[in-house]
Amino acid sequence: MVEKANDLARNLQSMTVAPMNAPFLDPRRTIADLKELRALTGDENGAQRVAFTETWATARAWLKEKMAELPVECSTDAAGNTWFTMKGDSPKALLMGGHIDSVPNGGWLDGCLNVMAGVEVMRRIATQYDGEPPVTVRLVDWADEEGARFGKSLFGSSAFSGNLDLDEARTLKDKTGIPLTEAVAAFGIDLDHAKDAGVEAHDAAAYLELHIEQGPVLLDMDLPLGVVLGTCGVERHAITFRGQAAHSGSTPMNRRKDAFLAAAKMAPEIYQITDRHGGVCTIGSCATKPGIVTSVVEECRITLDQRHLDAPSLALMLEEAQAASKRFAEEGNVTVEWERIWQIEPVPFDDTLIGFCDEAILETCGTSHRLPSGPLHDAAEVARAGIPTVMMFVQSLHGISHNKIEDTLEEHLELCVMAFDRLAEKTMTWITSNEE
Repeated sequence: MVEKANDLARNLQSMTVAPMNAPFLDPRRTIADLKELRALTGDENGAQRVAFTETWATARAWLKEKMAELPVECSTDAAGNTWFTMKGDSPKALLMGGHIDSVPNGGWLDGCLNVMAGVEVMRRIATQYDGEPPVTVRLVDWADEEGARFGKSLFGSSAFSGNLDLDEARTLKDKTGIPLTEAVAAFGIDLDHAKDAGVEAHDAAAYLELHIEQGPVLLDMDLPLGVVLGTCGVERHAITFRGQAAHSGSTPMNRRKDAFLAAAKMAPEIYQITDRHGGVCTIGSCATKPGIVTSVVEECRITLDQRHLDAPSLALMLEEAQAASKRFAEEGNVTVEWERIWQIEPVPFDDTLIGFCDEAILETCGTSHRLPSGPLHDAAEVARAGIPTVMMFVQSLHGISHNKIEDTLEEHLELCVMAFDRLAEKTMTWITSNEE
């Protein structure tokens, strides 16, 4: 597969259209920056830029040094998001963003590629327009996208959008017992005022984000880049089947009230549900009681994660899973209860920007593909704030992320920076035309 991807990259380079701003753009510089960041904040186990840690602070200081070379103003909002602003002829702003934080032992591209590609685009804009672009251009490094330390993803962007649950956030602690409130205070953040970050949405006209795909769709299609249609809605539940504990040696099979048997039937059922509706379903955990080899299972708790870009389809997936669980419970003479863990609606991206992204990829690579994002991203929160948003994906080798083996061909990294730059230029033109 990797050999095929390499062959494709070479073929694509031969058919790639020279980017409109080629004299001012250097994608190889982005790759060098990413390698420099990896050496600074990673080790043999991978990236270690967990948010609200010293390594994360080191990465952010490094980023500020890079941006000091450009005619930008640096500021930090009430939620700890770092903003770099290049003022333009119009106050209407093009936003580009990503997150420099990582999971523990993470990959070298997840999050920071978004940011560093944005840095290169701002370098191009600063040079081409002599520091005075037609619209204001802003790059944001969102605080704690991953949620690796406190289990709450999208901290900075959800504060920006107004969707951060402060009551929940106040209860969060890391594995050592340190509260989130204390950890963010060490970085100058007053949790009670984190939502004041929403002021940064003023004059925002569009938001663009580049990300590695983190899955194998583009890899399996032998394509370097794709347009993201939106982020999938999520229904996440705990399902508990309750039967009766009984001796495993003396209880006949036809007399058992086996909670595990009922729960186990859900595994093939969720695959049939996705066959009918698309999307993805995952049973991610299973816990039994009493949990000993000599007893029939009295209680079995499984967790179910369902995702789809289409809200009605997601609702049907949930309805069918619930109906199936009740059927399996009745068949096994056990009971079943559902408890919602978390839910978010599908977040479709802006149709106009999707079109621009498609054009940018076609002009760069000759072939494009549209796909939804199963994982959540900061872009979803920006879209929920009412700002026109789109994402671009670049192929992930192995289809793997959140792992030190995460990787993307350097040829594809160059292509994604070029295409992202094209997307930024198209979007600036669009913002300008909307003002006329």
